[in-house]
Amino acid sequence: MAEREETEKKKEAESFSIWDLPDVPQKLPPHIEFQRTRVQCNLDAPIHTENVMYSGAYASMGVDNSLQLDHFCNNFRVEVIRLTKDDMEFDLIGIDAAIANAFRRILIAELPTMAIEKVLIANNTSVIQDEVLAHRLGLIPIIVDPRLFEYMSENDTSNEKNTIVFKLHALCERGGPRLTVKTNELKWLPNGSELPLETKPDSNPSSKPRTYTSFSSSQDSLPEFSNNPIRPMLDITIARLGPGQEIELEAHAVKGIGKTHAKWSPVATAWYRMLPEIVLLEDVEDEDAEKLVKTCPVNVFDIEDIGSGKKRATVARPRACTLCRECLRCGEEWEKRVSIRRVKDHFIFTIESTGALSPETLFTEAVKILEDKCERVITELS
Repeated sequence: MAEREETEKKKEAESFSIWDLPDVPQKLPPHIEFQRTRVQCNLDAPIHTENVMYSGAYASMGVDNSLQLDHFCNNFRVEVIRLTKDDMEFDLIGIDAAIANAFRRILIAELPTMAIEKVLIANNTSVIQDEVLAHRLGLIPIIVDPRLFEYMSENDTSNEKNTIVFKLHALCERGGPRLTVKTNELKWLPNGSELPLETKPDSNPSSKPRTYTSFSSSQDSLPEFSNNPIRPMLDITIARLGPGQEIELEAHAVKGIGKTHAKWSPVATAWYRMLPEIVLLEDVEDEDAEKLVKTCPVNVFDIEDIGSGKKRATVARPRACTLCRECLRCGEEWEKRVSIRRVKDHFIFTIESTGALSPETLFTEAVKILEDKCERVITELS
């Protein structure tokens, strides 16, 4: 009988194949899945902060950790939470932090805008030095679509396709009050520069004097600008003039990106954070519930009536959590009652525009640039 059992075992061992193992992927144990998808924010420091990218990290458990295109397409979502004239908040769900950060860097450094690059100062008797005045002018957002203009290289001449010209002339009369010069005083010159270029006298006195630009046509004749004239962001203070002081200048704006200089960055800021997840590990009732609600400075928790004169704490506004962890400082036992987490593949993204372009336009243009980068990589590898 024993010999027969041994013979059967040998036959089973010989007939065993690796293909008899269960198909992948299988589910990870709950505690490992938690470490893979969540950041645990303890009182002293967060843990499980790393992202496991290696495809064979869980091979011993029969789980394939490689990036699957079908899985990404089915799980990736963009949900717009708030959209105003100047800012936008949306959720990026189902992506890695590297992609979210690439999107942030594109918004800050690679989206083109128009900004003042050259300032021709005819007269400046204010207390602001010429260099400081030119720097302040360069940081003023220009309300115009940069896609309508071309980049200007060192060898190009200023024309209606690559340059926008503004004029500023402000004078504070003697005996009068101080004058605040704002961006409202910047006047768009659709026909180009009006300052004559210093050249040798022309033999033909009837010829038109040369200027610092070579416009072949007026910019306001274009349909894009006929009903929507180019202007700077209004109500920004440029300088304060005392009695008798004067500023007269011409400013030329060109197309550029924030990687070259911050004045071309279209966003005041672009940032993201992982979605907070607050879990009550046990019921918090009555006096403890009131204590928990009062402890949180951003009102994440609320109280609900569960009947019989009892109250229970609930998580009402988890997105408002700032990771201050004040709720964990109520006592040592509170770490066993409240769990603060972050979801690793869910990012709350915020775009604050400078005003040159709407936040939704910035979002779509950043997606196009990221797509072009991916296509270039695929082309180089193929």
